[in-house]
Amino acid sequence: MRSKVVVGNWKLNGSLSGNETLLGALLREIPGTGSAACAVCVPFPYLAQVQELLRGSRIEWGSQDCSRFDQGAYTGEVSGRMIAELGARYAIVGHSERRTLFGDTDAIVVEKYAAARRAGLTPIFCIGETLEQRDRGETEAVLERQLGALLKASGAAVLEGGIVAYEPVWAIGTGKTATSKQAEEAHVFIRQRISGHDAAIAGNVTILYGGSVKGSNAAELFAMPNVDGGLVGGASLVKEEFVAIWRAALAT
Repeated sequence: MRSKVVVGNWKLNGSLSGNETLLGALLREIPGTGSAACAVCVPFPYLAQVQELLRGSRIEWGSQDCSRFDQGAYTGEVSGRMIAELGARYAIVGHSERRTLFGDTDAIVVEKYAAARRAGLTPIFCIGETLEQRDRGETEAVLERQLGALLKASGAAVLEGGIVAYEPVWAIGTGKTATSKQAEEAHVFIRQRISGHDAAIAGNVTILYGGSVKGSNAAELFAMPNVDGGLVGGASLVKEEFVAIWRAALAT
C-alpha cells in the first residue's frame, strides 16, 4: 500500500524571519508519527536555513528545480549535488511555471529528472494540461507526451523511488480545483501508462495531485484510490491550511 506524501511548494515566497515563524509553527503542529510523509520545497537561498530548522524533524525539504548539468560554466544554475549537500531529499522538475515561463521543454525536464536522480534526490516529475487543452479533449494526449518523454528516454525503471505530480495548469493558483473524479481519472491514466512498461513500478509509484489543494478539499481528493497525496502551492504558506492538508493525508 502506497503511503501518502504532502509536499509544499513555496514558489517565489519567503524571508528568513517569515520562514522561521512558519516552520516553527508547523513543527509544533505536525505530529512526529504517522504513515504520511511531509516536505517543503523552498527557494534555493533558503535551503541552508531550512536544513538547520528542520534537521531531525518529521518534515523533509527540497528544491523547486534542479539543473540538468552537474557542474561547469553554467551561470545561475544550481546542481543536484549542491541541493543534496544541503540535506534536501526532493527536487521538483517540470513544474508548469518552469515549462511555461522559462522554456523547460519535455526534453529538458527529462534531463533534469536524470540529474536529480544522479545526485541521490527524489525527483517530483510534474505533468498536466492547460484549460484550452482540456476543453479540446487533449488531456490524455498531453499527459502521454510529457510522461512518454521520460519513459522513452529512460524506461519505467527510472520512476522507481520517484514521484509523479499531476498538476492541471488551469487549477494552479486560480482557486479552481479539479474534481476528485477528474483527478482520479488523470491519475488512473498515468498509472496505466506506466503499467504498459512495468506493472510493478506502476503499482508502487507515488502520484500526487497539485492544483489549488486546500484544507477544505484535501480529504476528498486524497480518498481517491490513485491520488497519493498533494503538491501544495499557496496553501503551504498558511500554517492552518498546510496542517489541515497534512491531517487529511494521515486520515486516508
